[in-house]
Amino acid sequence: MNRAAFRLLFVLLLAFSGGNALAQTHEKPFQSPSLEDEDAWTLVLFPDTQSYVKFQRNQPILDLMVHWVLDQIEPLQVELVLHVGDLVEHNALQIPDGIIADQTGREQWEAVSRSMGKFDQQVPFIATTGNHDFGIKNVENRVSYYDRYFPIEKNRFTRGMLRDHGLDAQGMPTLLNASYEFESPDGDKFLILVIEFAPRDASLEWARELISREAYADHRVILLNHSYLDRNSEFIETEAYPISDRNYGKAVWEKLVKPSKNIELVFSGHIGDPDNPEGHVGFRTDTNAAGRKVHQMTFNAQALGGGWHGNGGDGWLRLLEFNGLEVTVKTFSPLFAISPATRHLAWGTGAYETFTFRLDP
Repeated sequence: MNRAAFRLLFVLLLAFSGGNALAQTHEKPFQSPSLEDEDAWTLVLFPDTQSYVKFQRNQPILDLMVHWVLDQIEPLQVELVLHVGDLVEHNALQIPDGIIADQTGREQWEAVSRSMGKFDQQVPFIATTGNHDFGIKNVENRVSYYDRYFPIEKNRFTRGMLRDHGLDAQGMPTLLNASYEFESPDGDKFLILVIEFAPRDASLEWARELISREAYADHRVILLNHSYLDRNSEFIETEAYPISDRNYGKAVWEKLVKPSKNIELVFSGHIGDPDNPEGHVGFRTDTNAAGRKVHQMTFNAQALGGGWHGNGGDGWLRLLEFNGLEVTVKTFSPLFAISPATRHLAWGTGAYETFTFRLDP
């Protein structure tokens, strides 16, 4: 066989083999998440979990996500786990039809409380509430079962971090409006501020007074507020929910965030677009009254993986690595990462999925 014939045979063998050997040779190997600096620490952000718990078949995906985070506590120095709201799809649904859900509201609360309860002895877990965490199906009123399934006694870390709480619409003490103090491994002081969905004016006033206290003058405040930015990274101005005395993103910015001197991060969820990752996220940076940058991030995934009635969100998490003033944002799916057949899909690679920003000194 001459040299030309041999080369032709070699090319044909490559083309018709079980895989493209050349492509496999040069394929970038899968990399599990790791810290870019050994002195950094990680904040894990959970998106809306409502679609994971409304169908029993999806609940193991949420457990997989939680167990993956637990496995990363030491490798990634996970210090905080936060949740952007809509823990459940239905706060008080009694008769699921098998189409929009096959779990009652109580079963949904029990499922998310059970899953997130795996953090209780391991790492602080703090959540805000979304529209689906109120009313019957979707904020028909301001009654929520959040305090019943996530009482302060539940997580031993957040119990020690709780500094203050507000009142609910019925005038009772609640964790729907609450604050938690946290000191990072590098000594930076944070206050995690939680406010209810579409907060009432009284809740915003409580929050304003709280963060203006001298005790928190040197703290970086992280605000958890469910409905804040839309898919164009613009402030949400209004929504058609049947509740009064309400404030959405633009009003929260104008009444609470912009006038503040120490709110530097805002995390939210809420928005979604079936099977469109860009329709679930937003990010913008503005300047508050003290001239300090406020980085505002919306992260959700609930309609990925098959739309509103799909698998719940393809297992996506946000990993925020804090290295001094620099924060590196990564988007990762433990669901895709668990199998060699799908792990090439486990990293979000778009500019809206992996980026870096800096906090003010």
